Amino acid sequence: MRFADGSYKAAAVVLAGALALGLATAPLRAPGNPVPPAPGGGAGVSLAMLGGWRTLAADGCWLRAMAAWERRDAPALQATLRLTVLADPRPVTFWTQGARFLGYDVPAWRLAELAARGPVPAAVRQRIEEEQAQQALRWLDEARIHHPDHSAVAIEQAGLHLHRRHDWAAAAECYRRAAELPGAPWFAARLHGELLRRLGRHAEAYAWLVRLHPRLPAGDEAAAADLVLARIRELEVRLGVPPNRAYRAP
Repeated sequence: MRFADGSYKAAAVVLAGALALGLATAPLRAPGNPVPPAPGGGAGVSLAMLGGWRTLAADGCWLRAMAAWERRDAPALQATLRLTVLADPRPVTFWTQGARFLGYDVPAWRLAELAARGPVPAAVRQRIEEEQAQQALRWLDEARIHHPDHSAVAIEQAGLHLHRRHDWAAAAECYRRAAELPGAPWFAARLHGELLRRLGRHAEAYAWLVRLHPRLPAGDEAAAADLVLARIRELEVRLGVPPNRAYRAP
């Protein structure tokens, strides 16, 4: 179905407007309080009326989010991200890309605004980065409700812990969770083992990598079976594993 002028974009704008009746000012929710199913009325009525148009409405909201991102408008970005996933939470990209906006781009904008007025103390920088990382992590906690078996969500959380919060233990746990989900990329399991090793949890790292290596396809470069085997040998030396008890590669 097309509008009279043949424009899908016009349809998206109208449908996004229907959503906006109840959702335009919806904030990002606090930890442990994910987006609930609408019981009826307000946003629930809008979504029910959209029916099969939800995908188009979500795309329209996503375009608005991109426009907010381009002009570095954090409040508008947050509101339109919320509209997008309330319209259609199924595309995992809405969640993972949204987390990157919240966890990486928004703190950069906030810090740039402060830097324009003078030097930014390290403590202030750390506080802002932590605030935004936590907001992005809460966003991804909601994503897990809709995508419990999608490794990309856990991998995105791992990246936030690793690169923004510098919490290797939390990142390792997220990579472990990702690695145990169907279709997870091999690097998730490898990074779990690598972080355990860097944390000094050598026995855990060794046990994990020994279980992982036999499952790695030898001809798949992404699986990095040779690298994993090299890490196993390094850990055997560190742990003092006797030759007769060393891992025997298949």
